[in-house]
Amino acid sequence: MKPGLVVFDFDGVLTDNRVLVFDNGQEAVFCNRSDGMAIGALRGAGIPVIIMSTETNSVVSARARKLQIEAVQAVNDKSAALETFCKERGIPLDNVIYVGNDLNDMDAMLKVGHSVCPADAHPQIKAISRTVLKTAGGYGVARELIEEVLGIAAWTVAAGK
Repeated sequence: MKPGLVVFDFDGVLTDNRVLVFDNGQEAVFCNRSDGMAIGALRGAGIPVIIMSTETNSVVSARARKLQIEAVQAVNDKSAALETFCKERGIPLDNVIYVGNDLNDMDAMLKVGHSVCPADAHPQIKAISRTVLKTAGGYGVARELIEEVLGIAAWTVAAGK
């Protein structure tokens, strides 16, 4: 299966859902470098990738820039935002993979062709997910998705093979 789009929620999927808040209000999160390689492999395979987040956060923007993908932020209704995003680009929803971990992802996950969640996702999200990964959020979710679910070896794309 070659998806027309892969959507990643940010907090709890590409991070371990924790946030470090400095006394000046600046936030920091931990991301997994293997996810970066995996997202690069998706891009290399010609598969569009975005981050969709309810947050408006410079951390999300910075990570998206580093990964060279689009970040759709300040999304109150992820389902509606995803529909609009896909309609504008001519991507059928049944050709979308959505990776989410919490209740605000549910409606969007129910609309796509393949819903995926990390091992530590909310129980209701696990119940509606077509694929429940073995990996917890922030510990290589994208890497497991591309290698185990999509069968794309990150190193072959990264090496140009």
